[in-house]
Amino acid sequence: MSPKDPISDPVDVIMPGDEERAVEEAAKEILSLPVVKDDTPPPLLVIFPLRRSVPFPGLIMPVHAQDGYEHGIMEKAVAQGDRVGLLLAPGMDEHGRIHKAKDMVQMGVLVEIHKRIKLPDGNTNYLCRGIRRFKVERFVRTGEVPIARVEYPEDIYPGGNEFDALARNVLQLAQQVSAHNPGLGEGFSLAALNIDPAGNLADFAAAYLLKDTEEKQKVLELLDVKERLIAVDEGLTKELVTLELGDRIQKEIRERIEAQQKEYFLREQISIIRRELGEEKDPEEQDRELFLGRLAEGEFPEEVRAKVQDEVDRLGTIPQASPEYSVVRNYLEWLTELPWCVSSEDRIDIDQAEKVLERDHFGLKDAKERILEFLGVRKLRPGHSGAILCFVGPPGVGKTSLAMAIAESMGRSLERMSLGGMRDEAEIKGHRRTYIGAMPGRVLQMIRRAGTNNPVIVLDELDKLGKDFRGDPSSALLEVLDPAQNNAFLDLFLDVPFDLSKVMFVATANNLYEIPGPLRDRMEIIQLPGYLRGEKVKIAQKHLLPRQLKEHGLDAKRLKLPVATVRAVVDGYTREAGVRGLEKSIASLCRKRTLEVARRKRPKPIIEPAGLEKYLGPPKYTEDPVRLRPGVGVALGLAYTTYGGDVLEIECAAFKGSGRVQATGRLGEVMTESCRIAHSFLRDRCEDFGLTAEQIAKHDLHLHFPAGAIPKDGPSAGLAIACTMLSRLSGKRLKARLAMTGEITLTGEAMPIGGVREKVLAAKRLGIRTVLLPRANKRDVDILEEEWTRGLKILFVDHFSDVVKLAFGR
Repeated sequence: MSPKDPISDPVDVIMPGDEERAVEEAAKEILSLPVVKDDTPPPLLVIFPLRRSVPFPGLIMPVHAQDGYEHGIMEKAVAQGDRVGLLLAPGMDEHGRIHKAKDMVQMGVLVEIHKRIKLPDGNTNYLCRGIRRFKVERFVRTGEVPIARVEYPEDIYPGGNEFDALARNVLQLAQQVSAHNPGLGEGFSLAALNIDPAGNLADFAAAYLLKDTEEKQKVLELLDVKERLIAVDEGLTKELVTLELGDRIQKEIRERIEAQQKEYFLREQISIIRRELGEEKDPEEQDRELFLGRLAEGEFPEEVRAKVQDEVDRLGTIPQASPEYSVVRNYLEWLTELPWCVSSEDRIDIDQAEKVLERDHFGLKDAKERILEFLGVRKLRPGHSGAILCFVGPPGVGKTSLAMAIAESMGRSLERMSLGGMRDEAEIKGHRRTYIGAMPGRVLQMIRRAGTNNPVIVLDELDKLGKDFRGDPSSALLEVLDPAQNNAFLDLFLDVPFDLSKVMFVATANNLYEIPGPLRDRMEIIQLPGYLRGEKVKIAQKHLLPRQLKEHGLDAKRLKLPVATVRAVVDGYTREAGVRGLEKSIASLCRKRTLEVARRKRPKPIIEPAGLEKYLGPPKYTEDPVRLRPGVGVALGLAYTTYGGDVLEIECAAFKGSGRVQATGRLGEVMTESCRIAHSFLRDRCEDFGLTAEQIAKHDLHLHFPAGAIPKDGPSAGLAIACTMLSRLSGKRLKARLAMTGEITLTGEAMPIGGVREKVLAAKRLGIRTVLLPRANKRDVDILEEEWTRGLKILFVDHFSDVVKLAFGR
């Protein structure tokens, strides 16, 4: 490798772990090269911005260039003659880019690139030798490759005795500071002795011994060598004082530890003597030995160890009859029994995890796939904190059991905390020890019960948290569920940070919108839709019936439910998104069959659909002709509720009046506004739909939404409300088995809505054949599984006029 063509050799590619050795060998190779002097430095320079480092002339420095933007700058400099200008860039953005001239300082160093080393991660190290200072006159370009017009100022050497004394003082200080840093070695002092002139000595000392980046940049910008030496002298003096103070602190700590060891040995000797003499120990001494023994045998963080030692010493000064004694003792029990450093080993087998999920759950394809992805990441990178999963769906779809399956798949302890109705943040953060009966929060209680610091904790019913004048536990959960800060979770009882980053939290909720926004942002939401009728039948045969037979002491010889019978139970006795009600109906069948067996009767094991009424009574749900074949003034809408989707019946009555509209059925403000919007639109465009302005102006309309005890709100019933009004005013009925959903505007446009999946499932479950949706919701329908939409005719509309054509016909 010649000095004129320093990087003509092939690029060195090194193996992982050899980076430092490669850089050291390259630096030795560069130092062995003769210095080639070039009296004509370029007036235009390619500028490489540095994040934190400050370059100096005459030094060998590695420049780390990340693949992409930084690598492109260095390769451009190589192509222009192996010269590049290094500038500190305090204004660099988080992606390592500069956008304007003021992002960088004005004084830098011209360097010559001698060697480049390709690193295993795709980045590159460039070995450079500093040549001289330069000052930026102006930036020609600050884009992908920054270019600046520069000048090269000369150092100013004043001379004199004071100048020489300064140089010698800097040399002496540099040797003293380097003596406190074993990493520099004896070669540093020897190199400093042989550096001349004094300006180079100041640069050398500042580069290796000063810590603050601003101080280094200040030294680089000083052209007067005397002022430069003074600045380095001040910086080295402060550094020397700091190092000497650190040595003194270290000495005091060592003496204190030696005193503690001496006290420990003396106490051990006293203990042995008392034991040899047969003297009985008092309870206070027994407690002290108990907690000190736990401290010696267990693994604890230093802060906890110091806290336990202080509290044990304090315990020895409190009489046992004092109430404070039991408070301190209880506190020590919690400190020493928590698994601070005890973790269970993850046994992640993806195939086994998939078998567990398939064994315990039917359907839920998306949720299972996301759980397996999560476990795959944990297997490849065990330390990955990952996202906090939150399963959202109607009751009875398997949210809690999915969380239990995750714990079983990972081989971790499982703890469950129900948050429903919790109103006190002390349940999460604990009580201060000043209160009588104070305890840590339930999070730490579950960790203590689990015995490891990495259990799976299920936060059940997250959307049921209370919030009133008594407290806001959702705010306390922000620290628990935030991966950026739960590594130092501070319980008010312990008053010592506990690391929750290893705990896997899984939350469940019924209604996503009841979860506070900041808490929702900290979790990854996985929606669990309701089950179709066919899926419920398979779940009942595969899971629910065998479990209930076992719990009631029956077997398949005494009770059999054919597919037709299970389907009849689903259709006639349950109407839900999950399978909880279905399991209750099957349990009722099992109880009645158990009673027959106990009375020594011998009924046939098979229960036919016709015999269900004998055991479960008359069917609770039947096909309502009003719902599926609506009369005049009745339309069917689709609603999204906490328990899944539902079909909403809307009724309208008209009578002579002054054109007013009233709505009943416990409606929210948004749904009431939808009624007024629909009425105003029909009044404005009445002629388009065969109505007259006088007909609307002289009739009052009364809209009613049955099931008046249930609150209803939202804009998605706008299209159905307008159809109900039009049906009543025109005297025409809508098509049978047709339901719709969509927001309406004053111009009649059909706006998109949410909850499409749940609404489509409800329509299919309740016998709807045709569903009208806004065209903007087509993307939501495209991602639905084919089985969910089979048998449904889904039509998309852009305007209310499209709805009229499809819903009323000609």
